[in-house]
Amino acid sequence: MRAHYLVRFDDICPTMNWEMWSRIEKVLLAQNIKPILAVIPDNQDEKLRVAPSHSSFWEEVRKWQGWGWSIGLHGYQHRFVTREAGIVGIQPRSEFAGVPRSEQDEKLGRALEIFRSHGVEPQVWVAPAHSFDWNTVAALQKLGIPTISDGLAIAPHTDSEGLLWVPQQLWRFRWRPFGVWTVCYHHNGWTSSQFARFLRDVSAGGAAITDLPAVSTKYGRRRHTLLDGAYARAHAAVLSWRAPVRAATS
Repeated sequence: MRAHYLVRFDDICPTMNWEMWSRIEKVLLAQNIKPILAVIPDNQDEKLRVAPSHSSFWEEVRKWQGWGWSIGLHGYQHRFVTREAGIVGIQPRSEFAGVPRSEQDEKLGRALEIFRSHGVEPQVWVAPAHSFDWNTVAALQKLGIPTISDGLAIAPHTDSEGLLWVPQQLWRFRWRPFGVWTVCYHHNGWTSSQFARFLRDVSAGGAAITDLPAVSTKYGRRRHTLLDGAYARAHAAVLSWRAPVRAATS
């Protein structure tokens, strides 16, 4: 099983860095890459107000959806209200982990309503700061969102409740001998040199870059293994040693 890579962009919202995004979008189309785009339903995070609000934002999201790009539900308002690291344990801040189940149900219900009111159907959950808990997972299952883009493992797996977990382990392309690796990008603060590195990486990735539907089909029946668990513990230890994790993983 040779390595394959998924490309994910977080913090997609009306006030993101549209100048840089236009350059990224051209590369994705030229390379025939179908990324996961983590879209914030109702951004209230001042740090993500980096450009004037795009008046046709949801038209853009529908366009990406029409291209077959996977639209992710990236929380609700991207507002961190607890100091909980949640299941994955990467960052001790959260919009969801540690929040009562009823409040989580309400937040996620409102988030999904916003998406659907604009004709957008999310295929995958992407938690702000990688932080959510088992109440979040139960709420997602109830809402019919079948996939979670998070966690540390060698490859995607389906849990006992039928949810597909697609791990997210990298923040730039790195060689791996096997497995499925999601590379998560945050483009709002990118410089021209960071864009150039992204272009080099995806150009070199070529046929090793896959997409969420292909991964879901291939790994939909796979279960979590001992190797996944061993890798998760080792990677978590490295992240803890390097703590605090780079701000770009928010």
